[in-house]
Amino acid sequence: MRSLSLVGNTFGCSASGERLVSAARDGDFQEAKALLEYNPGLAKYTTFGGRNSPLHHSAAQGHHEIVSLLIESGVDINVKNYRGQQTALMQACQYGHWEVVLTLVLFKADIHKTDCLNKGTALHLAALNGHSCCIRILLADYIPSIPTFYKHVIKRSRIEEFVSQSNGGYASRTSLYEIINRPADGGVTALHMAALNGHVDSLCLLLDLGASVNEVTLEDGTTIDLIGAGSTPLHYAAYGGNPHCCQVLIARGASLTAENEKGWNPLQVARLWHREWLEEVLNAHQQDRTTPLPSPYLSLPFMSVVKIARECGWTDGSASNCTDPCAVCLENKCTVAASGCQHELCTRCALYLCSTSNMSSAPNAPPGSIPCPLCRHGIVSFKKLTTTKPLFQPPLKHISSLSCCSCSSMPRNNARITHETIPLSNQKPDSHFLGFQKLLSLKVENNLCMRGTDTIASIVRRSHLNRYSRSSFRWSNAQSKGRRSWLCSSNQSLETLNDY
Repeated sequence: MRSLSLVGNTFGCSASGERLVSAARDGDFQEAKALLEYNPGLAKYTTFGGRNSPLHHSAAQGHHEIVSLLIESGVDINVKNYRGQQTALMQACQYGHWEVVLTLVLFKADIHKTDCLNKGTALHLAALNGHSCCIRILLADYIPSIPTFYKHVIKRSRIEEFVSQSNGGYASRTSLYEIINRPADGGVTALHMAALNGHVDSLCLLLDLGASVNEVTLEDGTTIDLIGAGSTPLHYAAYGGNPHCCQVLIARGASLTAENEKGWNPLQVARLWHREWLEEVLNAHQQDRTTPLPSPYLSLPFMSVVKIARECGWTDGSASNCTDPCAVCLENKCTVAASGCQHELCTRCALYLCSTSNMSSAPNAPPGSIPCPLCRHGIVSFKKLTTTKPLFQPPLKHISSLSCCSCSSMPRNNARITHETIPLSNQKPDSHFLGFQKLLSLKVENNLCMRGTDTIASIVRRSHLNRYSRSSFRWSNAQSKGRRSWLCSSNQSLETLNDY
């Protein structure tokens, strides 16, 4: 009889967990909030097939409000699914949901995690699909808010000391150069992926951040490389067929005569794969190494505003009692001031500005500065106002281990279930009403199942709930695309993998 009871409890929690997965996938914030309030342990529910958690589903679909809700409920932000061993940050970068990437980075998600398919990180997936906004958000902790950053990177000088001083040592363990040039399976870097798929904006941004044009692929990878080991990003750009990518790489110092282990230089690769339009660009006698302009996606003030957001928050700041609200959104009170022009903004608008700006810097401004939305002055960093106070952040809720059922947190049979009695009035109640009073104040444990039934089937009705209001973060225009392998098996367009 006890075994039947446990089976019933498993199906009951499974039904609630599937409802949370559906709410996370569909963006139903109100139902997700009600389910988590009823049982916070549901945040760790995973589906039976791919072991995708609600965090994976909401990140893949771009529902950053639900991502924040799940993280605040205590879910492991770096949890991996079963198929592919990907984190929520990887899936958000794969589909270009920069709002989700920003939320995860603000909660200090690990950007160094790799999957089990190609040993790629979130940076590799963002470069593979050309999501430049995601790339700069991922590296926000490694780009110091100093006006001379671009000069240091161009000279290939080390900047770890600036990162350590600017961000309190949070990102000082690994240098920016190592992250940018970290190889995936077969020695393929993020620059190889961007060059292969013709993503010029991502290519320019990676080069401005210190990506090496001389990194070559290796032979010991498990992925079939038709181009050949020892290939540079220019070999991959020649295979991809994008002349602009080839021109940018050549201007940044890529060798036109470098040969891979098959004895092919970039021009020969273009000829073998019938990229005739690249012969003029890859001709060594007509090379033109003009100095390229800095990438418009380089964002210097990002590190400073991220640091302020983590310290003082970025979601709370209503201007209902404020006489001078943010001039951009007119909703929140001002919390930060831009360097130089000293215009005041709220933290959320500053984060949005640093995440989405793709305008070139002013002529007299340092490369990577963001134009001020009020006066067009180049912003290099933000500083918090004297009235901005740090937020007290209570520790996240502890959730016991949960695979497919939340019954693992159920009390044993010999455990005592306590009943909390709260007085309804200051007067001592009569004995006649004592039972009724205790019944009203009875607190039912959240981690109890009702033996095979969905115990909260009527707690929320979707038809009676309005959708969660859209936040001030604007939705990204990136569409959900299937992941494409960066080493294609034919000279046709890259094959699209299924979503996992």
